[in-house]
Amino acid sequence: MKKIILLVFATTIFSGCAELQQVVNQLPQGTVGLSQLDIANGLKEALDNGIEKQVSKLTATDGFLKNEAVKILLPQELQTVDTKLRQIGLSSLADEGLKVLNRAAEDAVKEATPIFVDAVKNMSFNDAKNILMGDNVAATTYLQSSTSSALYTKFNPVIKNSFSKVGADKVWTNIITKYNSLPFITKVNPDLTDYTTNKAMEGVFKMIAVEEQSIRSNIGSRSSDLLKKVFALQDKK
Repeated sequence: MKKIILLVFATTIFSGCAELQQVVNQLPQGTVGLSQLDIANGLKEALDNGIEKQVSKLTATDGFLKNEAVKILLPQELQTVDTKLRQIGLSSLADEGLKVLNRAAEDAVKEATPIFVDAVKNMSFNDAKNILMGDNVAATTYLQSSTSSALYTKFNPVIKNSFSKVGADKVWTNIITKYNSLPFITKVNPDLTDYTTNKAMEGVFKMIAVEEQSIRSNIGSRSSDLLKKVFALQDKK
């Protein structure tokens, strides 16, 4: 997980710079003295903080359900199901169906941290350099386009297992069975594992972005001398 978020910060905090070297050259001699290793270590420190402050929140009970930024809502196909259940006095079942989707995501993120590390650890220096010189969403765009397929392949069975673990499979089998037995309705058969997998991944990226923005814009979030020096490069752009 560290390398994933390290990548995100390392490539986005300087986005919009014409050249990184120009930024460094603008700083007074002797006040920075940062090597590539220093910068990497500083970013790693920032990202450790990011994992603790943001991504780890998703693994807690209600980490998705009560976080409006990442809460998993029902797909369009099931909004009619939700409405109909409430109309016939089954609001509690509808509420439970929504809750277990979010519980599965919370459970899966807890187990999936190593997957994110493996997904991006082989990024080349040239890849990082190209992102560094890209626009202000270059890192996120690269991360999503280059890792989503591999992440999905590994994440999907985690979600499927989580459905079983938190009881989501039984709850939704009950919901769909009840709904499909009603007269004059179009039967549904949604792939909730696929849907929840994508939404859980989306939530992780959103929370990484939250901490990224904090580090980029809030000097008070830089809790060590190394962090202050590393992110001074961004401030001078």
